[in-house]
Amino acid sequence: MLKGVRKLFPTAVLVMVFTVGTVFAAWAEDNTFVSGTSYNGLGISGLTVDEAAEQMKGFYSKEYKLTIKERNGEKEIIEGTEIGYTVTVPDGVLQGILDKQNAGGRVFGPDVDNRHRGEMQNIYNEELLTAKVDGLNCISGSGIVTTADAGISGYQEGQPFVIIPEVRGNNVYPERVQAAIRQAVLAGSQEVDLDAAGCYYEIQVTSEDAGLKALCDTMNQCREMTVTYVFGEQQEVLAAETICTWITGSQNGQVMIDGDAAAAYVSSLAANYDTAGTVRTFHTATGQEVSLTGPYGWQINQEAETAGLIAAIQTGQSQSKEPVYSLTAVEYGSQEWGSTYVEVDLSGQHVYMIQDGAVVWDASCVTGNLAKNHDTPSGIYSLSYKERNKVLRGAIQADGTYEYESPVSYWMPFNGGIGLHDANWRSNFGGTIYNKSGSHGCVNLPSSKTAALYELVYKGIPVICYQ
Repeated sequence: MLKGVRKLFPTAVLVMVFTVGTVFAAWAEDNTFVSGTSYNGLGISGLTVDEAAEQMKGFYSKEYKLTIKERNGEKEIIEGTEIGYTVTVPDGVLQGILDKQNAGGRVFGPDVDNRHRGEMQNIYNEELLTAKVDGLNCISGSGIVTTADAGISGYQEGQPFVIIPEVRGNNVYPERVQAAIRQAVLAGSQEVDLDAAGCYYEIQVTSEDAGLKALCDTMNQCREMTVTYVFGEQQEVLAAETICTWITGSQNGQVMIDGDAAAAYVSSLAANYDTAGTVRTFHTATGQEVSLTGPYGWQINQEAETAGLIAAIQTGQSQSKEPVYSLTAVEYGSQEWGSTYVEVDLSGQHVYMIQDGAVVWDASCVTGNLAKNHDTPSGIYSLSYKERNKVLRGAIQADGTYEYESPVSYWMPFNGGIGLHDANWRSNFGGTIYNKSGSHGCVNLPSSKTAALYELVYKGIPVICYQ
């Protein structure tokens, strides 16, 4: 029995050893890929899932490089190691392959295809890639030639404008290069063509462009054109020599003009020819000469006229023009109010209607109360409008009522709230009434006379008040 036991003991031990070895082999096989297994061409046979993932990551990070094709046959290369490039397989993909191999009996050999292809995730360091791309020769190198459209030469005294040919260079849009390379890296591409990706500046206008040729012709016409400003009998000529010095080039098929220079010229015209607000001499109906100022007269709208002048020059055609005005008078010259106007003699307390140089209506009046500082201002004005049956109101008082309310039948304002109107509350006019019992600034007229004046006046007619 003991011998038998001795004989059986080694056998039991051998069985145990064999069983454990079999279990160990099965465990090893269950956790590694079978012979001939590859993923996207990279062999992973005999490796665990984690080992396969690490091998793929290490292989691609060392082996990856991106070739950048540029113009004129130039090439640059970005190595994967320079940008922290790695490749990973999406979670669960490798484990899924191993699970299928185990479930299918772990079959391998020349008759079994254990090659697998699938998605991979490319990872890189954004800052490293951006810095690498910014340092490429195509972006920051010394051999960059800037692409330029055909254009027109600058002004040179005595020389015609000519077309400057286009230049096909090799400068790129840096942001487009960054985007194209980033996309290639994410896709795991081995090559990117910057020209095909639209990264280079392209010529938009050639020397054969019909619009450019027409523009050059227009600019040369500017060398011979003049702009003549007409101010009644006077003229101001803007010469071609000056116009050409204002030409700064062209853009979008249009001659470009120095706006500051044009504005300065218009300002000089205003300084010489604007009369609104200046002192002028007026010959009264009683034969006196008085000096007056006031808002009536000529005033150039400088902003609008500057734009108009630039537009005129851009045509390349000589022309005569009047400025754009913000205020106008009847005529140019020393008597710009013309021969038809209303005249208010503040000292004489009398109003005259002058039509074609003759007095066709007159009446005594009462103007602003001097004692209360409501005097009617002297000056040259124009009638704002005329209106029937108006209630004139003073300032609103603390209790909400008006200082005064005066219904009138004929209202003819010429200086803000100051105007000519009938005053049926008065029985006397003229003389010195205005010194202490005058109006709040308006020109009071007899009711019996006002209707006739109302019919004679019109919007814009000059109204001239003087002492």
